Amino acid sequence: MARMNSRVTVAIAGVVALLLLIGVFLLLRQRRMGFSPSTALRNPALAAELRRDVEALCAIGPRNTFIPENLAAAANHIENAFAGYTVERQRYVAEGVSVENLIVEIRGSTCPEEIVIVGAHYDSVDASPGADDNASGVAGMLALARRFANARPARTLRFVAWTNEEPPHFQTSTMGSLVYARRCRERKERIVAALSLEMLGYYKDEPGSQQYPPPLSALYPDTADFIGFAGNIGSRALVNRCVTAFRARSTFPAHAAVLPELIPQTGWSDQWSFWQFGWPALMVTDTALYRNPHYHTARDTPDKLDYERMAMVVDGVAGVIEALVECGDD
Repeated sequence: MARMNSRVTVAIAGVVALLLLIGVFLLLRQRRMGFSPSTALRNPALAAELRRDVEALCAIGPRNTFIPENLAAAANHIENAFAGYTVERQRYVAEGVSVENLIVEIRGSTCPEEIVIVGAHYDSVDASPGADDNASGVAGMLALARRFANARPARTLRFVAWTNEEPPHFQTSTMGSLVYARRCRERKERIVAALSLEMLGYYKDEPGSQQYPPPLSALYPDTADFIGFAGNIGSRALVNRCVTAFRARSTFPAHAAVLPELIPQTGWSDQWSFWQFGWPALMVTDTALYRNPHYHTARDTPDKLDYERMAMVVDGVAGVIEALVECGDD
């Protein structure tokens, strides 16, 4: 029995090592694609728009099922900010609290059965106003929704504000994006891409300001001046397409990571929910705790964010969406 257990252990270790090697190979391939210096055009109007939504959400206070009135107030703000859209509220009960995802849709003109989703979670951890995590992602999603309000995409485009991404709901049956993704599966919908906007606002130019989980520190720079696109191995094609489209639109620094899900950080946001049903999904992120020292604390406040760089990122993501909503092979 001991020998059999030893063989099983060795086999498992071998599989893990192989998956890590595959991930590192893909990371190296992504790195060779290179990136341009941050010379993107600044957009002060968009920066001001993003700041307004971040400040409005943070003024509500911590947003979670421990303070349900705050979570409801945030949902109301988001519904009002979806001006010009018909907003669907997907309600369900979590920990005895009525919560909801908010969904708007632009029906595709040519291939409406193919659906592109852009979303962000609007809850925050207890005791944190959640400026970067994740009022920044919500503000970015709302700005993008406004810009596409009069578009006629070939594919159906949805913008979704998810609830309950943070603990104690993270990766449980009450996680908002999982509740939403499960409904998509039940309706037999065809999700061709899902983008989770997860912390978009924190940047630094000092060497050593960027950290990584091992072994990524050997593959990427140590300056926190870029935006990241992170997906699992099954989302490799989507990651490549998104980074290519982002760089075609913007010269803002962008890096991509394609990693096996055995590395826990790969699934640390709402993209994880779509992977459970086999759909390609990725996270657009400033890397959270690996650069932001205020992550999940009361110090995660609006004054800590760089809205000019955040606006460059949002503008680049607009180019990504324009590419994704075109019909064609993925």
